[in-house]
Amino acid sequence: MLQMYHITKVYQTETVETAALRDFNLSVAKGEFVAVTGPSGSGKSTFLSIAGLLEASTAGRYVLDGTDVSGMNDNQRSHLRNEKIGFIFQAFNLISDLNVIDNIEVPLGYRGLRATERRELAQAALARVGLSGRAKHYPAQLSGGQQQRVAIARALAATPPLLLADEPTGNLDSGMARGVMELLEELHASGSTIVMVTHDLHLAERAQRIVRVMDGQVADIQHDIALVNPIGFTA
Repeated sequence: MLQMYHITKVYQTETVETAALRDFNLSVAKGEFVAVTGPSGSGKSTFLSIAGLLEASTAGRYVLDGTDVSGMNDNQRSHLRNEKIGFIFQAFNLISDLNVIDNIEVPLGYRGLRATERRELAQAALARVGLSGRAKHYPAQLSGGQQQRVAIARALAATPPLLLADEPTGNLDSGMARGVMELLEELHASGSTIVMVTHDLHLAERAQRIVRVMDGQVADIQHDIALVNPIGFTA
């Protein structure tokens, strides 16, 4: 599903050159649920940005669902991103003056679908997250956990092969966070491939595999076991 080979990402200003990723290597198989952890500044966000085709690497090779994206231009990456990837953000990123069902339909408009198709897909995604009764509500009328479920439905509506979750429970209390994690686990059990970036080791332990990033590289990988808090890591 996702293979990164020797990825390097360098950010450069007139006076400073910063390597956010250095010889970064990672593979995620179809149907996996992988948690990516690490301290602030370790390179997690840069990894997610490149994995999500929001930006290109400086060097290295990235293959997404069988397509080599290395060397693609912005338009090509945008087209592939819309086809292959669903995003779940910490801040929900819902449009405040659109109701729930319209929020879910927004990304579908970029795929050239007819209005009836968009509505059917949006309704199906909303039912999948258990919020069919909130279709006409606005984001401000929902709890934080409900807003995140809407954001997940928006990511699911186009049935992308890959879901990328960036601190999906970061703005939620513990009860709402558990609900969102249970939903992600249900999606994984139904066949979704999920890569989740999180600072929360308790949440990371619920994934199938834990990848720890440090100084722009993969520091270690834990398979199907609880991760003991490593030395130097601040949750």
